[in-house]
Amino acid sequence: MQRLVSPISLLVSLFAVGWSWSVQADDWPQWLGKNRDGVYAESGVIDAIPEAGLNVRWRVPVGPGYSGPAVVGNRVFLSDYVRESGTPFNEPGKRATLNGQERIHCLDAKTGESLWQHAYDCPYSISYPNGPRCTPTVDGDRVYSLGSEGDLICLNAQDGTVVWQRSFKNDFAAKVPLWGFSGHPLVEGELLICMVGGPGQTVVAFDKLTGEVRWKGLDASAVGYCPPSIVEAGGTRQLIVWHADAIVSLNPNDGSPYWTVPIKPSYEMAVTRPQVDGNQMYASGIHSESVLLQLATDRPAATELWRGQRNQAVYCCNSTPLFFDGNIFGADCNVGALVAVDAKTGKRHWQSFAPTKPDETRFIKHGTAFLTRLGASDRCLLFSETGDLIVAALTADGYEEHGRFHVVDPTAEAFGRKVVWSHPAYAQQTAFIRNDKELVAVDLAK
Repeated sequence: MQRLVSPISLLVSLFAVGWSWSVQADDWPQWLGKNRDGVYAESGVIDAIPEAGLNVRWRVPVGPGYSGPAVVGNRVFLSDYVRESGTPFNEPGKRATLNGQERIHCLDAKTGESLWQHAYDCPYSISYPNGPRCTPTVDGDRVYSLGSEGDLICLNAQDGTVVWQRSFKNDFAAKVPLWGFSGHPLVEGELLICMVGGPGQTVVAFDKLTGEVRWKGLDASAVGYCPPSIVEAGGTRQLIVWHADAIVSLNPNDGSPYWTVPIKPSYEMAVTRPQVDGNQMYASGIHSESVLLQLATDRPAATELWRGQRNQAVYCCNSTPLFFDGNIFGADCNVGALVAVDAKTGKRHWQSFAPTKPDETRFIKHGTAFLTRLGASDRCLLFSETGDLIVAALTADGYEEHGRFHVVDPTAEAFGRKVVWSHPAYAQQTAFIRNDKELVAVDLAK
């Protein structure tokens, strides 16, 4: 009897472990994950990549785009662009004119099978006209998509039918930024908060169920490219927006301001989400615009600790830095390398080209690696612009790589080289990674 019970107990235990993994599986419902902080905390995932590589679960064809995937339950949501006419080109100061359609896809997360697709006509007049920039935002039975020309669409997540839609150009007379609308929509309670632009409407809060405007706020010289986010500080839930002129903290319920810190990057390029470690916030822009803020603990307020100087701090553009354990890690667009910074002083600990392009220094910089922290550890998933998925430990002492796997080829062009500029999604022990030709699911289970 004892011999019989032992294997049964073992099977029950194994079943329980497997069931536990399934119910604890993380979703990635929006850009940078559940909390927009670039942390992936799901259990049972790798902390190193073996020499033999990783198992690719599936590959499916998709069109071009910079937007990343979102994953909720057994569904993957992704947007892309189908060009019908016009000649695309990538020049920082010029807009390309194209005709085509933007599309939102819903696929089965286990197989890559298409479940539904929604397409709409969308002529482009933007620089770098590769496709949509914004990752879909999934909330319950609805998915919100913002296109490059300001088409905000709420779809039924089950079947792709349109629930409501707004046009930033037509409904708000908003000017399309040179590089397209890039502020991923944010769900906050009953609101959907978006960066729109225009007098008194730099940020607009919509009723997420109906699309009606609940409040508008802020004047700015330009809307910029930074998505809104939420932080808890000073005993207060604060909406953080960074437009072309300043970082602003607002009451998310009505848009009333708490505090403002001026910071004006070149070319209106407020891009990366200001990141928080404890009661400190770091904002990083191109060239030499960055600031470390101390967030008050007793009220919503912020004071400056330091501003970046040349050869100090880290200046990120299209990939948001990580800020943890008193250190800041980011892909610096001035040197093209991954840079580690002491948050106390702004002094650089080290830099490495391994996550961007090994052993290469550049005259034209902008090396890009998308960084995601694995839970509370110092190990991170890095997705390089060359299409490699990397596991590495990031500390003040250095960059320690624990394997890499080439997932996709770089297909977009920037500064005369091929790149992938799309942030992956990590969910259900899987990395979902796209370029301009395919979406790939890679097994991350231990």
